[in-house]
Amino acid sequence: MIPVAALVVAKAPVPGLAKTRLAASIGAEAAADFAAAALLDTLDAVAATPVASRVVALTGDLAAAARSDDLRVRLADFTVVPQRGDGFAERLVHAHADASEAAGGLPVLQIGMDTPQVTAELLADCATALTGADAVLGMALDGGWWVLGIRNARSAECLGEVPMSRADTGAVTLAALRGTGIEVRLVSELGDVDTIGDIDVVGRACAPGTRFHRLAAAEGAWRAG
Repeated sequence: MIPVAALVVAKAPVPGLAKTRLAASIGAEAAADFAAAALLDTLDAVAATPVASRVVALTGDLAAAARSDDLRVRLADFTVVPQRGDGFAERLVHAHADASEAAGGLPVLQIGMDTPQVTAELLADCATALTGADAVLGMALDGGWWVLGIRNARSAECLGEVPMSRADTGAVTLAALRGTGIEVRLVSELGDVDTIGDIDVVGRACAPGTRFHRLAAAEGAWRAG
């Protein structure tokens, strides 16, 4: 068992509120279904990762979400804490602190719900890397980042000054972490899901039979037809 807490920062996939850029192309209901599939596949991967603790920092109305029943069942295997804070950066800071506290002070490896292609093996590699470094960071292809592991939750406080959802968010995050004097180890780069153009790329990277893979294949067949 790797002495790390895996943290998923998630938003309930409510139609009209989830994946709004994707919804502009395929509609609110379909976009929320993709978001729900991505979250469920991510939770499956985390549940299969041999870490000591698993936490979800959740915001939004789960009762109104796509695949609400499936999500409730899956979340029963996690410690669920509410997100708190005014902006996304502040919520990340608090999520790291809350996850570390819930896990008895363990280092925290945090991911979002936009990389359903992630596997338990990859997460285990990232968690293992964190046991030998102050922090780990995995960049996203769009310039952001998909995974952040921090040994001491207080180091996450620097995220409060990082502008999120920009093409330079990953680079600014790396600079902010290193600016605190800690060692940051870079891990695998992944693509995430934000727009219609990401569906096929990420869907192909997902394991066959996963929810996102099936949805992406169906969407591709529909458009081809």
